[in-house]
Amino acid sequence: MLFFVFRLLRPSVEKSVPLSVWTIKLQNRMSSSRHPRAALCQLSVTADKRANLCAAQALLEEAKRRGASVAFLPEAFDYIGSSREETLGLSETLAGETMTQYTQMARKLDIWLSLGGFHERGCDWESEQRIYNSHIVINNQGEIVSTYRKCHLFDVELPEKGVLLNESAFTIPGPSLVAPVQTPVGQLGLGVCYDLRFPEFSLALQKSGADILTFPSAFTEATGAAHWEVLLRARAIDNQCYVLAAAQVGRHHDRRSSYGHALAVDPWGVVMADCGGERAGVALVEVDLDKIRSVRGNMPLRKHRRDATFYTSL
Repeated sequence: MLFFVFRLLRPSVEKSVPLSVWTIKLQNRMSSSRHPRAALCQLSVTADKRANLCAAQALLEEAKRRGASVAFLPEAFDYIGSSREETLGLSETLAGETMTQYTQMARKLDIWLSLGGFHERGCDWESEQRIYNSHIVINNQGEIVSTYRKCHLFDVELPEKGVLLNESAFTIPGPSLVAPVQTPVGQLGLGVCYDLRFPEFSLALQKSGADILTFPSAFTEATGAAHWEVLLRARAIDNQCYVLAAAQVGRHHDRRSSYGHALAVDPWGVVMADCGGERAGVALVEVDLDKIRSVRGNMPLRKHRRDATFYTSL
């Protein structure tokens, strides 16, 4: 498994430098940094939950070894089923085996976890057989400290692109946003995948104090190639926040594959890390909250924004 390590605000790695050599150089340069580190993970999951857990654990152990205090896993980190029936059948509650294993892992590794896109059984599971797409944050004591349930569901048909997904067929839309949660790298604003396309969603989180917007995703190859990076950079620029977006990559089954390119973007819109579109890996970035204050101070969008009634006056 290939591991990527990038330093926040460092220019892109030169293609001529072998990754393994660059990783060693970069690790040494990072060793004296005073800024907390976040680990951005890229996975390629299937319906094999045990194999997925082992792959994620390897990334999290590497992240911890390299000094990360918070690690981010993508949407559907637990599994991706090949049918509605398999997707529902593999789902669990927050008290189930999968979340128990991750809470234990967080405590053992002494690391915070952002788990984006857990297949959580709904409260009326026995009668309705529907799930939530839930973003879970676990602290380094192994406690679930925040749960956001995805509110924008991906019901999209693009025949010319070979994209047909109907998330609402088995998923319950979340009832509300949740307040940003304080972590060692700053205040996290929690989203999931398709939420990225709604600017007002991100703005609401920023207004509530988010330093970092998170969009764990499993973008399709077609929509990813067209929109992934530009949307993530736009949300960073719009809100003068860091954006951390863990991603799925590669083929999950014979009818679904993901774009990859787990991405970290700084408050100026600069791409700090890109895990590529080929394989699983982890990128480490340093989060400098002074960068947010500097960008917002030099270009005070909050101050220049008109009151809410102005934008609804048409």
